[in-house]
Amino acid sequence: MGYLLLGTAIAAEVGATTAMKYSEGFSRLVPSVLTVLGYIVSFVLLAQTLKTISVGTAYAIWSGIGTAAIATIGLLFFGEGMTVTKAAGMALIIVGVVVLNLGGAH
Repeated sequence: MGYLLLGTAIAAEVGATTAMKYSEGFSRLVPSVLTVLGYIVSFVLLAQTLKTISVGTAYAIWSGIGTAAIATIGLLFFGEGMTVTKAAGMALIIVGVVVLNLGGAH
């Protein structure tokens, strides 16, 4: 159940960050409200996740997958470029999450 909550927290955070891009510096109401609500949902779910998953592992997964997802969304939907360095960083994030889970995440 912890990983399901964590996955939902990640999705809410990614949605909130994407909405923030559309808020144009919080000058548009609907994307701004979606940003705030998304982050609230994400933090509440992350807090619930910490009941069953260690804080270091949960936060590493939450921030790492969120970062990689936002970088991918930026590439696909906002025309942001992909460099070898950026691709290597995303690969390292993914490897780090896998290693954390193989290393005995609870």
